Amino acid sequence: MDTLGTWGAVPGKTPVEKLGSLGIIEGRNFDIRMLDEISRKYGIEVFLFFEEDLARTRTLESVLEEFEIFPEYGRPYVGIGSFLRFTRENDPSFEQTMREFPLMIEIVTTGEMLSPKDGTPVCYITGLMPFLDELDVDAPAPA
Repeated sequence: MDTLGTWGAVPGKTPVEKLGSLGIIEGRNFDIRMLDEISRKYGIEVFLFFEEDLARTRTLESVLEEFEIFPEYGRPYVGIGSFLRFTRENDPSFEQTMREFPLMIEIVTTGEMLSPKDGTPVCYITGLMPFLDELDVDAPAPA
């Protein structure tokens, strides 16, 4: 798939404008499945944060640099593809749960940075995972 050609067709001049035309706007909540689709279709890096303070007060580049020495699943953030792959492999009911109770990610920042992999410009999205007490899942009452 030609992600650059597809990305080039998205309306807007800057990464923030282009993402905005796709509905990715800071402060908006977005279904994780749609974020994953946008990430794959347009070659956008999506980082899901588990710690609100890091997501809101630090630059993505500084967080990536600080935690690069830790194993992927020991970091306070994870790439969307890794998160979904891990969850699907470890929870056979994940897809059904996502249909019934979509996992909504708050968009914290969007922008462009140099890829840590090869130094080329890459568009990114940082999102904040909901805290467990914020998930809108109606669990059955204990008997």
